[in-house]
Amino acid sequence: MNHLVLFEQKQVRRAWHEESWWFVITDVIAALTDSASPSGYLKDMRRRDPELGGLFKGGGQIATPLALKIVTSGGPQKLLCWNAEGLLRLIQSIPSPKAEPFKRWLAKVGYERLQEIENPELAARRMREIYRQKGYSEAWIEKRMRGIAVRDELTDEWKKRGVKEQTEYAILTAEISKATFGMTPSEYRDHKALTQPGDNLRDHMTDLELIFTMLGEASTTEIARNTDAQGFPRNKQAARQGGTVAGNARKELERKSRRKVSTPENFKEIPESRRRLRDGQQDDPL
Repeated sequence: MNHLVLFEQKQVRRAWHEESWWFVITDVIAALTDSASPSGYLKDMRRRDPELGGLFKGGGQIATPLALKIVTSGGPQKLLCWNAEGLLRLIQSIPSPKAEPFKRWLAKVGYERLQEIENPELAARRMREIYRQKGYSEAWIEKRMRGIAVRDELTDEWKKRGVKEQTEYAILTAEISKATFGMTPSEYRDHKALTQPGDNLRDHMTDLELIFTMLGEASTTEIARNTDAQGFPRNKQAARQGGTVAGNARKELERKSRRKVSTPENFKEIPESRRRLRDGQQDDPL
């Protein structure tokens, strides 16, 4: 069931690829057009919209659709899929009344994005509101937002120092996490029983877990900057050192408090009363 999602009350198959969901294109077309031949409808769309057709050939800034293995009633087979950004572009070319709500939503999101470019504080406010709607406490949200800023500062520093995005960023992040908590992010996800590919580990951390994550990343930034670490190998060393700073602090707190910082609980499993108590409606433990 993790590979199915409802779209306009119809099932759309999907696959997890390169850290994001990719959706079967003909399933989306069938949901929005009621076409008896979604593949033929797609062919007509590509002919009517040359720009869209070019995206299928690898042109433009949007990722090219890919043939990915999808589980079907007849067994696994490769079907043409696109990521969320690609699907939103596809929807713009569908002249169906069912697509109109999505087009209006796209216009609204585009307008909000322009507002955020002019005033970045709006993006932060909207993010805070999303977390509030999910039930997070104000104290937790404050730490999460601060953690995002600390993370951005670290990745900006890595970029300046010749670290390649995605793969090398992931390796360095794993080094910090392992030195801080004794677990890589993937191991931490298992520790918290986060089985959904799209679950964000940090959205399931407690206040203390967020604090020590920030300490590890902020320490790494400081070490890389002050030692002028250049390239991947030296930044990997800085990541280990920064994580060790946070790891030593975590162990000292655990020794004195006689309680583990890392918890197997995730946000969805924590009772509301305990979440409020732990995540901010009392004085912070540090």
